[in-house]
Amino acid sequence: MVVFCGIFALVTLAGFWAARWRRPEAGMASLEEWGLAGRSFGTWITWFLIGGDLYTAYTVIAVPAALYGAGAMGFFALPYAVIAYPYMMIVLPRLWNVCHRHGYVTFADFVGGRFGNRWLTVAIALTGVLALMPYIALQLVGIRVVIEALGIKGEWPLGAAFVVLAAYTYSSGLRAPAVIAIVKDVMLYLMVITALVILPVKLGGYARVFELAQTSLAKHGASTMLAPGQFLAYSTLAIGSAIALMLYPHTATAVLSAGSAKVVRRNAAMLPAYSFLLGLIALLGYVALASGVVAKNPNESVPLLFLSAFPEWFGGFCLAAIAVGALVPAAIMSIAASNLFTRNLYGAFATTPLSPKGESEMAKIVSLLVKFGALVFVLKLPATYAIEMQLLGGIWIGQMFPSVVIGLFTRWFNPWALLVGWVVGMGTGTGMVWAMGMKGSVYPVHAFGGVYAMYAAVPALLLNLAVATVLTLALRLVGVGRGTDTTDATAYIG
Repeated sequence: MVVFCGIFALVTLAGFWAARWRRPEAGMASLEEWGLAGRSFGTWITWFLIGGDLYTAYTVIAVPAALYGAGAMGFFALPYAVIAYPYMMIVLPRLWNVCHRHGYVTFADFVGGRFGNRWLTVAIALTGVLALMPYIALQLVGIRVVIEALGIKGEWPLGAAFVVLAAYTYSSGLRAPAVIAIVKDVMLYLMVITALVILPVKLGGYARVFELAQTSLAKHGASTMLAPGQFLAYSTLAIGSAIALMLYPHTATAVLSAGSAKVVRRNAAMLPAYSFLLGLIALLGYVALASGVVAKNPNESVPLLFLSAFPEWFGGFCLAAIAVGALVPAAIMSIAASNLFTRNLYGAFATTPLSPKGESEMAKIVSLLVKFGALVFVLKLPATYAIEMQLLGGIWIGQMFPSVVIGLFTRWFNPWALLVGWVVGMGTGTGMVWAMGMKGSVYPVHAFGGVYAMYAAVPALLLNLAVATVLTLALRLVGVGRGTDTTDATAYIG
C-alpha cells in the first residue's frame, strides 16, 4: 500500500509539473497549445505518448484476461498491432502534413476541409465521442480492479483518482500524459519482463506453463490452439481492430502533437517494440492459469497473480504501474473528446466563432465533463456495461475509414454518399452486436449458402463502402455536387 500510494503521489506531482514543461511564453491560450502541446514533440516523446495512448491499463488487464478465459482467441491483439504499424506508416505522415498545413486539431477537421460537408463532419465527430466515452470508463474500471485487489473498500479511492486526473489534465493539457507516459512505460517493461523471467522458472519453464494452461482451459472448452472454426473470426478481429486503431480520436491527438511527419514515420518503425511488450503481457494470462490463480472475474487474474507470486513491495509496484497506465490514456482520451466537441460539434453550429483562447477554455471544461461522465458510468452501472459498450467502439470507429483514410488519397466519393454509408455501417454493426445480446462482437454472417463468423466491424464496413460507392455513382448521374475541397493539394505530396 505504501509503495502504491508513493508512486501514485510522485506521478501526480509530475502531472502538475508538466504544465511548466516546454510551456510557451504566451501560455496555453489556444486549443493547439493545450490539446496538442503546440505540435512540438520529438521522436522519443511521441513514441512514449503514442505507446502510452494505445497500450492502456485495460490492455494490461484485458488481454491476459482474454487468454486466461478464452485461450488462443485472445491472441488476436498481437497480429492486429503488427498489421497496424505499416498502415500507420502509409496513412498518418500524409495526414499529419495536411492537418499541420491547415491547423487541423482533429480528423473531423480534416474531413470538413476535404469534403466541405458540415453533416459528414458532425457524424465523424459524434462517432469519435461515442467511442471514447466507454473507453475512458474502461480505464477507470482498470483502476478499480487494482484498488479492489489492494483490499480497499468503497468508491472514494476511485473518486480521488478521478479528481487527480481531472486536475492535472485541466492545468497541463497534453503535456501531462506525455510526461507520465515515460514513467508508465518504464514501469510496465520492468513489471512484465520481471514476471516473465522469474515466474516460468518457478513453474518449470514455458513448456510446463503451456501444458498447465491447456489443462486448465480444456475444463471449459477452450484451448491454447485455435480451432478451425475460429480462423475467420480471429483474422477479421485482427484486421478490423487494426483499421480502427489508427482512427481513434486519442490516436489522432497523440500523432498530431508530433513535431513533423518524419517523427510520425520514425514512430511507425519504432512502435512494434510495443507489440513485443504486448505479446509478453498476453502470456501473463497463461502464467496465471499455470500458477493456479482462481479469479471469478478474469479481469482480476493479473493483479491476483502479482499479489500472490511476489513480495508485497513488488506487488505494490506492479499494481501502481497498471494504475498509472490508466491515467495516461484516460487523459489523452478526454482531451481528444473535448477537442472534437469544441471544434466539430459546438464549432459546427456556433453563430460566432470562438477565439483561440475561448476554444482552449471550452475544451478544458468539456474535458472535465467527459471524465465526470465516465466516472458516473463506472459508479452507477455494472462494469460489464462499459465492456459491452466498448465492443461497439471499434465497430463504430471503423466506419470512419472511407471518409478519413480513403478521403486522404482521393475525393472520388460524394460526401452525401459517405454520410449515408456511415449511417448504414453504424446501424448494421450496432445491430449485429445487439442481436447477440451485447455479449460479443463476432457475428455469424449468413452468405453464399454458408455461415461465416466474423468481427462485426468488417461486414459493416464492407456494406458502408458498397453503399457509398453505389450512391456516389447515382449522385453523379443526377448532377449532385461533391462539395468544396478547401485543403491545399501540395500538402498531400511528400
